Formats: sequence, C-alpha cells, structure tokens
Amino acid sequence: MTGTTKHPGPHPGPHSGPDLGPHQGPHPGPHAGPHPAPRPMPRPRPMSPPAPPRPVRATVPGRAAERPGPALDMEKLLAARLHAVKVRPYLADALFALHVVEDRSVPTMAVDAYWRCYVSPGFVARTPVEELAGVWVHEVSHLLRDHHERGERYARQHEEHGPGERNETGFSSAESRSRLRRNIAADFEINDDIYGDGLPVPAGAALPSLLRLPDGLLMEEYLRTASMSGLAADLAWLDCGSGADGQHRPWELGPDGAHGLSRQQRDAVRFRVAEGIKGRPGNAPEGWRRWAEEAFHPPQPWRQLLGAAVRSAAGAPGVGENHSYRRPSRRSAGVPGVLLPSLRRTPPRVCVVIDTSGSVSDAELGSALLEVAAISRAVGGRRDLVSVISCDAAAGVAVPLCRAENIELVGGGGTDLRSGFSRALRSRPRPDVIVALTDGQTPWPSAQPPCRTVVGLFPRPARAVNDENPDYTPAAPPPWARVVTIS
Repeated sequence: MTGTTKHPGPHPGPHSGPDLGPHQGPHPGPHAGPHPAPRPMPRPRPMSPPAPPRPVRATVPGRAAERPGPALDMEKLLAARLHAVKVRPYLADALFALHVVEDRSVPTMAVDAYWRCYVSPGFVARTPVEELAGVWVHEVSHLLRDHHERGERYARQHEEHGPGERNETGFSSAESRSRLRRNIAADFEINDDIYGDGLPVPAGAALPSLLRLPDGLLMEEYLRTASMSGLAADLAWLDCGSGADGQHRPWELGPDGAHGLSRQQRDAVRFRVAEGIKGRPGNAPEGWRRWAEEAFHPPQPWRQLLGAAVRSAAGAPGVGENHSYRRPSRRSAGVPGVLLPSLRRTPPRVCVVIDTSGSVSDAELGSALLEVAAISRAVGGRRDLVSVISCDAAAGVAVPLCRAENIELVGGGGTDLRSGFSRALRSRPRPDVIVALTDGQTPWPSAQPPCRTVVGLFPRPARAVNDENPDYTPAAPPPWARVVTIS
C-alpha cells in the first residue's frame, strides 16, 4: 500500500438519495480545499403546493372564487365595440365611456351605475363579434335609460323584502325574484330598439313578444302589466348588473372603486348622446328619439303649472286691489278733517276663453273643462268669480261658472280669439286674469290687454296645414302672455 489517502465515497443510509454516478456528484468550487468529513443528509421536507395564479384585480370581500378559464380576448371585445359604433353611431360617446373590467364570475356582460362594464372572458371567447356588438349596445342602453335609479325607485315604492334566507349571491329568494323581474322589464324596454340593421338578435334575448306584450313601453309599464313569472325559469341566468335594476352585486367595485364616472360625468355623456340624436334624428329609432327629447326635458305636470300660472297672475301686485271708504285709511289720522280711503284687496276675477273651433278635438275640449274647475280652485274655490266664453270665429256670451260639467261649448268654425279677448274685456266687472285655452292657430290681439294673461296651449305640429292657404303659418303666442303647454 502506498501512503496516499483515499477519499471515502458516499455511504448509503436510510436518508441518502439515489446514486448520482461518476459525473453527477457535487463539483467543488475553484478554491475548494480538502473535503470535510461527510455529514448525514437532512430529512427532506414535504413540498408545499404552488401558489395560485394572481387574479386580474383585487378580490372583493364576499365574492366567490374565480373559476379558471381562457384569458380575455381584448382585441375581439374592442373590435365588437367598433362594430357597434359603426352600426349605431349616435351611441358612440356612450360606448367609448364604458370602462372594461374582466371578471369571471359574471355570466356574460354586465354594467354598474358608474359605467363599468364587467366582462366574462369565456363569454367573449364563444360569442361572435356581431353578437358581442349587440351586447355592447344592450348594456350601454341600460345606463343611458337610467335603469339603475328607476329600478331602485320602483323597488322602494312597490316591493318589500322580508328577512328571507340568503343564497350564495347574498340575496334572499324574494330579492332575487324581484331583481330578475326588473332586469327582464328593463330588457323589454330596450331590446325592441337594439337589434336589426347589423346587430343580429341573439338566442335567448328577452323580448316583449315572449309574453305577448306590445313593444315601445317603459320598464315600469311592463312591471305593472305582467308578473314575468312565466320567464323566470328560462331567464334565471340573466344578470345585467346593478345598472339594469338598481340592486348592487357582490362582484361590483362600488362607488369607491377605480375608473367609475361621477354623476356629472354620467349626465354629460347622456347629454352628448341626446344632442347627437336630436341633431340627426333620422338615424335613430323612434324609442331613442323619444328618449332624447325627454332625457333633459321631462314631461311637465301641466295641470300644476297651469294652476300655478293662474295663482301667480291672480296674486300679482295690483290684481283685485281697489280703494274703499268702508274702512278708512290709517293715514287719515295725520290729516284732520279728511277721510282717506284704504286700499283693499278683493278676490280676483278670472275669465276663461275656450277655443271651440274645428281644429280643437273633443278630448281637448274635455280637458279644457276640467281645467276650468281647476282654475276655480286656484282662486280659492269662488266659482262665482270665474266666467267662461266659448269662441271660434266669434265669441259667445260670458257664462258664469256653476259646474264645469254643465257648461255648453258652442262653436266648430274658424278661429279668432281676438273676439274672445274683446268680449272678456267688455264684461262687467272686468276680469283681473284672462286664461285662453287654444291650439294656437289663431290671430292674437295686437295690444296687450290691461290684465294678466295666461295661455294654455294644446300642442300642434310645427307647421299647421291649411287647405285654403298652403303658406299659412300660425303665429306664436305674444310675449306678454304666460304660456303653458297642455300635453
């Protein structure tokens, strides 16, 4: 034997691994010294499972765990939005105002009140681009029609939820049923204006014809008309988010989340869309044109406005005021031997001139009679202070008001309210307020009457038709009259 020291090889033991072979052992570094004595290998620890993939956005407390699936095809989704803008250009501002949020717990696509659009990647993957464009238009229609606030308001006024058992979505069964009813009714309102002309009707779309209901109604009208119970089972999957029915979902980011629009921003988007539709109304369906007219100019309660106009005119300074010696003025004490009259205010007298020409329908005349009764209440219920004159081309006699139902309206010929104003001013005592109920197709007095004037105007087309004079255009009511449109 020589004196060369041999390095001991690895000793197999209970904790040793498999033999690594001649070239698989550990290689010493460049500065390694003599090998130390071998140490027993440590017991291997069990491997921990790999960390789950990072979610697309922060987890909202209370929401279900996200299901694995394909990644969101953003290019396809945005291509669908461009197609929606191409076929519905009047909705471009609203479509580009939506902010996309990827969410695998959403059945298809949904919106919240803050103009976030929650998108399911799986739904985008399996849906053609043209149908996706229709879903874009569908969801933004909920927001433009303000179904969030309207749904909330309807729920407060008509639905009461008890402390029922909660399901996995956090809602009781009664809340889930009422939410689905509002969502279906909201879909009924918008779906009749969405599809066609480049947007195919998707399978399972909620249409009023499923319940044999007419198109063109509002969400509230559909809720009052039908119970929707016949569709609840078939449309149980339907969930367009709180933007469609006003009920918050667990997966929504809420008012404090990122990329939400403020109320001012939301109103600005609606205003731009409404102005675009009114600027080019031929491009939009009738439902959208009606929405554009009423979005920022809602129908006014004309009965209240007419009554307020009469009360305002009757209460104006100088109306019903006269000097009287029945109660001497307090200033008489400062002028010995002289009796000064006091200024007394008497209830105002109102004369109602009703247009009974052939251009005014029987229904409008009936409304006019109802307003005569309302006018009598506006002056304190003194019917003896209200007189009625029926007028077409000539004025009738001023008839005192006993009961509105007993007034006989005579006419049916041409229209000239100037004779009605003249008759009213010749009556004694002279009225303090003249109220004219007309369609406006009449000449008006050239001079302002010496009393307050209120005109209740039945709406007519912008250009009236006159067979005898095709160029005839009715004059607008004079500026000295307060005009209230009777819708």
